[in-house]
Amino acid sequence: MPKTVAEINEKIKRGDAVVVTAEEMIDIVQENGAKRAAEMVDVVTTGTFGPMCSSGAYINLGHSKPKIKLGGGRVYLNEVPVFAGFAAVDILIGATSIPDDDPRNRSYPGEFRYGGGHVIEDLVAGKDLRLVASAYGTDCYPRKHLETLININDVNEAVLFNPRNAYQNYNVAVNLSDKIIYTYMGVLKPNLGNANYCSAGQLSPLLNDPYYKTLGIGTRIFLGGGIGYISWWGTQHNPSVKRTENGLPAVPAGTLAVIGDLKQMSQRWLRGTTMLGYGVTLTVGLGVPIPVLNEEIARYTAVRDEDIWTQIVDYSSAYPEGKAEAVGKVNYAQLKSGTITLLGKKVPTGSLSSYPGAREIATTLKEWIKERRFLLTEPVAPLPGAGSGYTFKGLRIREG
Repeated sequence: MPKTVAEINEKIKRGDAVVVTAEEMIDIVQENGAKRAAEMVDVVTTGTFGPMCSSGAYINLGHSKPKIKLGGGRVYLNEVPVFAGFAAVDILIGATSIPDDDPRNRSYPGEFRYGGGHVIEDLVAGKDLRLVASAYGTDCYPRKHLETLININDVNEAVLFNPRNAYQNYNVAVNLSDKIIYTYMGVLKPNLGNANYCSAGQLSPLLNDPYYKTLGIGTRIFLGGGIGYISWWGTQHNPSVKRTENGLPAVPAGTLAVIGDLKQMSQRWLRGTTMLGYGVTLTVGLGVPIPVLNEEIARYTAVRDEDIWTQIVDYSSAYPEGKAEAVGKVNYAQLKSGTITLLGKKVPTGSLSSYPGAREIATTLKEWIKERRFLLTEPVAPLPGAGSGYTFKGLRIREG
């Protein structure tokens, strides 16, 4: 019999719900079949912990005396520029923002020591941040300069808002050129010296619900060590790509926009990260609970690394030119083995995403649910899915 989210929540409240991680679900389905597994298991927890550049935080600082209008002015936190084009004391810090003079502060070209992701980590860690602001002054907001220390405990709202997280599959990056290159997929050695990937594979949230049947706008999730919500589909959401028989895309597909109270989060799961030669980002911990409503969902949540294939892309020429062709395909079991074979050569692999971190997130979310600290939510609206007509577009450059 199919289950509902309301019925599962009642079981959670009674302490009767059966909750397992996506890793554990693989064996349960293999031993019992999807139909029996759907009867046995109520919730499957997933996780991912990797760099997510489309991340940020907005903060309401509160009003100074005399008041200042930051909107339209210049604002910095620990010398990192923040966006202040809202109201008087609302600011937005993006994970990839870097200090104005960062190139002169590097010990050697390509090293980015500090940026927006680090500011967010320091903020959630409870450290004091130096706020420096200049404004043009108005009759109601006369102050033109402000310099002070702020702390997450001092500000009104501090909200993590990430426009694009939890990519549903992603490229494997290689370098076919004869020189080293520096990318958001890490340092790529020349002549197929390495292959980098970034996904938790069988633990990844959107690979365990490939058609977004149980999640949508309003879904409660694990975010940065606290509780967050899916607020929208993510930027570059691309649900209409080709899929295998089990619904899995072999190229980047769906994404999530997520939001949560930064004051409830932890430095353990929000880490400022430097990408050598490229810039800075934020490594984010995210986990999604999947209610096992029926046999179909049970089958999806038993996905294995060897079932998940992705494309290998040359980041020295094809990717920068915006070309879609792949130089090969590989599954996540092969990637996690440490070596793949490509164009007749054995190539070492490396992951930008932490699988042990993803496992810990899925386990933590499982414990929250079993301890009755976390209930599931019904989405208030679905995400655009396959067949919805929603497509991903590139930028069309026009003159005039």
